[in-house]
Amino acid sequence: MQFDVIIIGAGAAGMMCAAQAGFRGRRVLLVDHTRKLGERIRISGGGRCNFTNRTVSADHFLSQNPHFCRSALARFTQYDFIAMLEQRRIAYHERKHGQLFCNDSSQEIITMLRDACSDAGVRWAIPCSVQSIERLAGDAALPWRVHTDQGSFQSRSLVVASGGLAIPKIGATPFGYRLAEQFAVPVVPPRPALVPLALAPDLLERLKPMAGATLDASARFAATAFRENVLITHRGLSGPAILQISSYWQMQEYRSGKKQPVEIDLLPGIDAGDWLHRQRQGRGPLSNLMAEHLPRRFAHEWCSLYGGDKVVNRPISELGRRDIDRIASLLNAWPLMPAGTLGFGKAEVTLGGVSTAALSSKTMEAREVPGLYFIGEVVDVTGWLGGYNFQWAWSSGWVAGQFA
Repeated sequence: MQFDVIIIGAGAAGMMCAAQAGFRGRRVLLVDHTRKLGERIRISGGGRCNFTNRTVSADHFLSQNPHFCRSALARFTQYDFIAMLEQRRIAYHERKHGQLFCNDSSQEIITMLRDACSDAGVRWAIPCSVQSIERLAGDAALPWRVHTDQGSFQSRSLVVASGGLAIPKIGATPFGYRLAEQFAVPVVPPRPALVPLALAPDLLERLKPMAGATLDASARFAATAFRENVLITHRGLSGPAILQISSYWQMQEYRSGKKQPVEIDLLPGIDAGDWLHRQRQGRGPLSNLMAEHLPRRFAHEWCSLYGGDKVVNRPISELGRRDIDRIASLLNAWPLMPAGTLGFGKAEVTLGGVSTAALSSKTMEAREVPGLYFIGEVVDVTGWLGGYNFQWAWSSGWVAGQFA
């Protein structure tokens, strides 16, 4: 069977691309190996899908080329996707940091995209397993041949929207990276992103009494910081602030080959040194003072670990300046060395992927392989937590749909 465009991956980016190409009059085949359509969309945001963010810019994304995503984000913006929802009368609401969610169910977005594909005449092959792909040098009109368990298909263009490695339990595979390598398109090694950080056993043992604590804190790595909840868990560090900073920690480790600590500011917005010295006439112990800003059990255990009995039990007025300065330094910059991450099974998305250096930012086409496109999470563009990764899927899928 012959098509103008074959798209592999019927997720957010794939369906957006298919609908756009179909509306341009292209004969489109959408292929996916899973039975459930748009499963990543369905489970997002606790079933309500954090589909985009009010504020979107290239600053909210990580990549070896941080400017690559600008073109796509500018040509299909968050407001363009919001307009699609409003046209369908899908109700949504805004949460903190500009995050937008469906009022009812993420299934509404899946249905909207599925209907757009159907209206555009897109053909479906789901579930359908791709067995091999070849590029026919002698066929300029239909150079791509895709062999599947449902037969072979040919097309003028091939779009890869197969996603990354995050959440393997719903079908994530390295298919897109393998295909890129087959056609000599470079790949930045994929790593888990927006993922909890693991701590070494000896450090975990020391922090064990603090496990379960939820802190309003700031997680910082190098020049980047996020203020959100930080969770101390039995395996390491989690919570929104940690998920955000994990991507930066992973990128730096990839570039330098060395692990560096993440710093936790337990009193964000407060100069701990100035604050503690102003309290030096107090009669209560430091842990009681810290409990004004931190969970009481955590404050007691933290003081016990970093100050011992003299900090836990003695009044703050009896502590020397050196002790107070040391504690203050730790309160504003508590260094914790991650041993790694909890892996793709706990990651929200993938860091790395098909190198942006090999792609056109205007079309998403591989520069050296005409007719081959990569979109969505399979590309080395990774957004912050908060709807940014879905916006990249919509934007990159829309752009490729104009050219494939």
